[in-house]
Amino acid sequence: MFLLCVGASTFAQVRTPSPSPAATVMQTVGVTDLTVKYSRPSMRGREIFGKLIAFDKVWRTGANQATQIEISTDIMVEGQKLAAGKYAIMSIPGASEWTVIFNKNLGVNEGNYKEAEDALRVKVAAAAVPAVQSFTIGFSDITDSTAHLNITWEKTNVAVKLMTETATLVETSIDKVTETSNSQMTAGANYLLSKGKNLDKALMLANQATGLKETFRNLWAKAQILGKLGRFAEAVPFAQKALDLGNASNDPSFGFMKDAITKGLGDMTAKLPALPSLPVGKKKK
Repeated sequence: MFLLCVGASTFAQVRTPSPSPAATVMQTVGVTDLTVKYSRPSMRGREIFGKLIAFDKVWRTGANQATQIEISTDIMVEGQKLAAGKYAIMSIPGASEWTVIFNKNLGVNEGNYKEAEDALRVKVAAAAVPAVQSFTIGFSDITDSTAHLNITWEKTNVAVKLMTETATLVETSIDKVTETSNSQMTAGANYLLSKGKNLDKALMLANQATGLKETFRNLWAKAQILGKLGRFAEAVPFAQKALDLGNASNDPSFGFMKDAITKGLGDMTAKLPALPSLPVGKKKK
C-alpha cells in the first residue's frame, strides 16, 4: 500500500504554460454584466490577418476553446437585439470589414460551425491600430448605457457597439422596491434625479425613505429633487437638516458629501424669493 501511494504521487500532473493563455475580462455597463472568456495567441513574428487567419472565412476569434461571452440582460449589438445568455463569439475577418457572430453553440469551432445556430450577426468596420502582439478582447468608451467590445490583434481593431436599456431596467427595479428598504428607495430617487426625469416618482421615493428614517442621504436627495422642481422654500429646510444630521453623525462618508450639501444649500437659499420690504413710517415732528 505504501509503494502504491508513492507511485501515485510520483505521477502527479505537471502544469506547463500554454502558448495561448486563458483570460477573462468582465465589464459592467449600467446594471448589465458582460463577461468574456477567451485564449490569447501571440503573433510570434507571423503575419496574422490575410495569412495565418484567412480573410472571408469563419474563425473562432481566439485560440483553443471557443471564445465565450455571457450577458446578464438583453442588449443591443450594433443596433440589433441580443437576448441575455451565453454565446460563442465567432467572426469572419475581412480586409476592411468583419462579420462578428454570436453563436448559440458554446462548443463551436471552424469545423462544426453552423450558421443556423447563430443568434446574431453584425457587420463592423476594421480599423488600423499600432501593432498588438497578443490577441486581446476588451471594453472601452464605457457609459451607463453604452460601450464598445474591442477585438484587437496585429494591426487591426474591431469595435462592436453595445447598448443596454439601463434606464428601463433601473425604473423596473425601482417599481419592485419594497417600502421597507430605505437605502434602495434613496438609491432609486437619486437615480431618477440624476437623469432629471420622472421627478414626481423620485420625490415619492424620497418621501417614503425619509418617512421610515431620516438620514443625511435621503434628506439631501429630497432637498435636491424639490430644488429641481423649483420648490426652493420647501427644499432649504431639508437641505439644512441633512447638513445638521451629517455634522452630528460619525459616518465618515459624510465628508465626501459635506461640501456638495453646503454649496447646494447656499444655492437654494439664494433662489428664495426676496421678502417684501416693510414701508418705513414717517417720524412725527
